[in-house]
Amino acid sequence: MIIIRWFLSKTIRNAVSMRRHVWKLLQHQRDILKPDQIQAIELQLGDLQAALKSAAPLPVVKTHIGRVEAAANENLRPYPNAPWRENVEVLLVALAVAMGIRTFFLQPFKIPTGSMQPTLFGITTFPNYSARPGFGFNDIRSFTIPTGWERFKDSVHGTSYVNIKAPTAGAYDGMSRPLRFVIFNIKQTVWFAGKPQNIWFPPDTGDMGFRAGGISGYIRAIFRALPPDRTPVGLQQNPRPAMELRMGLTPGQIFQAGADVIRMKVIAGDHLFVDRMTYNFRKPERGEIIVFETKRIYALQQDLFYIKRLVALGGETVNVGNDRHLRINGQRLDSSTPHFASVYSFDPEKPPADSQYSGHVNEYVATQISKQYQIAPLFPDETISFTVPEKHLMVMGDNTMNSYDSRGWGPFPENNVIGRSCFVYWPLSSRFGWNSLLY
Repeated sequence: MIIIRWFLSKTIRNAVSMRRHVWKLLQHQRDILKPDQIQAIELQLGDLQAALKSAAPLPVVKTHIGRVEAAANENLRPYPNAPWRENVEVLLVALAVAMGIRTFFLQPFKIPTGSMQPTLFGITTFPNYSARPGFGFNDIRSFTIPTGWERFKDSVHGTSYVNIKAPTAGAYDGMSRPLRFVIFNIKQTVWFAGKPQNIWFPPDTGDMGFRAGGISGYIRAIFRALPPDRTPVGLQQNPRPAMELRMGLTPGQIFQAGADVIRMKVIAGDHLFVDRMTYNFRKPERGEIIVFETKRIYALQQDLFYIKRLVALGGETVNVGNDRHLRINGQRLDSSTPHFASVYSFDPEKPPADSQYSGHVNEYVATQISKQYQIAPLFPDETISFTVPEKHLMVMGDNTMNSYDSRGWGPFPENNVIGRSCFVYWPLSSRFGWNSLLY
């Protein structure tokens, strides 16, 4: 009866809410109230509860609501700054719920590099002097900076611009790494001719620095691309900001007044949600795009997360054919293999290329394109097989001409897996939406 009256009567709903609220306050203050104060409040709460259970007329219920309110005002101690306390409590509960969702259900993740292109895009900049000329190198003259409505439309699609001009003739002195708050870049400082210039809310250009001992194939590519007079000295101890590396800036570089010190177009990497729940009920399947920790992958920095496509499971033997197809236990994968339709959609008559579907490339095929490639030391040619240890996995990027993956550092423990790619929520591009469309 109470449930039916609760739906039909606002007075009953108010009575239930009043009783619950006063009872909660009484429990919080029970240790500081006198026995007679506790008894007075409990008496009125009991009378209100009895009126609700007996389906008393609404005027009687209203009378008991007033008595409960009067007893509470007379005996309970008011909290200082009650509105603030309530707002803080609501905020803490919301944060707890958000952290619970992040830990057990969906975790946000952003793609920093281009190893999964064109399935998922990492951060792209124009220019990009950190890439090999001809393989991702972007000339500074290849874009204009729009204004007004065109620039707003670009921002909606994840494109932003940075333009710093030299106020006087002088030398570029250096750049700070971005000051971050949670996941947001707040400020980055550029020093020119001894004076600082602040870039507020700079776009994310990735983190291309590294710590001592954490050199990846991607960083080694930076060393090969930079001219000798620009090769950073002591980079392991003093990582350079990604924006400086991508712009090809070197401290001491001279600019004339009005010249572009920084003129950069930045296309945001894909931001997605990682499904952390599914793998609690089943094992990862071949072809799924997974996110994993770099823990115990000693060729990589240990506190990062990577995203790649799962290609081999524990106990399986892997070959990378010269035809750019994987063979698992001798069985050739092709476009009919679940989750590999896009990966093997390439034209076998065309050579593999950066940021295009080119199949899976071994070292022999890569060196036919460029002698600088060292992307698959574990698979020098199609005659070499690799057996994945039990309870381990092997992964490869879809951009196999520019991906540092299991071809270079091998398998990793399967319990490193965090989850699978789920939903791209930013930017608003053709990849926006559920990742089932990407498989």
